[in-house]
Amino acid sequence: MHFKSLFYVLLFMSCSYSKSSKITFKTPQTMASKKYIRPAILQVGDTIAIVAPAGILKSRKKTIEAARILLKSWGLVPVLGPHLFSENHHFAGTDTQRLKDLQWALDTPNVKAIWCARGGYGSMRIMDELNFEAFKKNPKWLVGYSDVTALHNQLHNLGYETLHAMMPVNMEEDAKAIETSLKSLKAGLFGALAKHRIKPNRFNRPGGAKGVLTGGNLTLLTAQLGSASQLDTRNKILFIEEIGEYKYHIDRMLQSLKRAGYFDHCNGIIVGDMMDIKANSPAWGTGIEELILNVLDPYDFPIAFGIPAGHKPENRALIFGRSIDLNVTKSETVIRF
Repeated sequence: MHFKSLFYVLLFMSCSYSKSSKITFKTPQTMASKKYIRPAILQVGDTIAIVAPAGILKSRKKTIEAARILLKSWGLVPVLGPHLFSENHHFAGTDTQRLKDLQWALDTPNVKAIWCARGGYGSMRIMDELNFEAFKKNPKWLVGYSDVTALHNQLHNLGYETLHAMMPVNMEEDAKAIETSLKSLKAGLFGALAKHRIKPNRFNRPGGAKGVLTGGNLTLLTAQLGSASQLDTRNKILFIEEIGEYKYHIDRMLQSLKRAGYFDHCNGIIVGDMMDIKANSPAWGTGIEELILNVLDPYDFPIAFGIPAGHKPENRALIFGRSIDLNVTKSETVIRF
């Protein structure tokens, strides 16, 4: 072919591309997700530690006591971090105190799960000082959500499954409102979490996908870009949730993840609670679902909205690091672990 003819062929191909076309990425075999290490499921008589790596627990001793009573009713032995109720302005103690408690829980052989008491902010301030050598020899479940996303992502990158689920602070909620969350948490800890069936959402993008589940709070996911805790989402299903942010904040964070390649080889998106989203002034112009769909428009993976996981009382447990099946249809969304 003459160079002139080749030029016109290439020109035609470039002009024929439509901006509305979906970007379809085929994940190479070399990107296949590794198998994540699963800590031992809990047995009656096992010990679970309650620690506070982030926000202060001031005036919440009754709430923690309710969590202790709950664990005992399940046949577990709850132990509290030595500095659980310490106070240092915004935090549950100094960075050193919170670090010591979390390190103690990671290192203690008979502790089989670590239940983070609450979120807020603070986990990122101590995570780079953590030593995971004892944990690697004796893996245990990390449990929590919100600010705990930072720790979930760190352990995910080390190759371990973790449990995104309700925390002791949620015992303040109405008992009926958290009933499903409690059942889900117990099922996750005792190895009985099989699937979630969720009612349909009109914004869903139907489809089926399989991949390792990862993700967490959108603010924390974005805050870790460029760090050792940044996620590799290739061949994975990404979960996101958020609370109390403006729509333009949500858009900016999603655009940041997009620019970082989080969606390029992702197999699917699960959108959890988008709670108490603040109104923009002037108005953003779309709902939060449309905002998310606009950012993800170039990609062809399934998207499930309205998954009850995050900051609302109904917070169904999700197993990060587990290979799951996601099936989004007009009649329901099913997540199989």
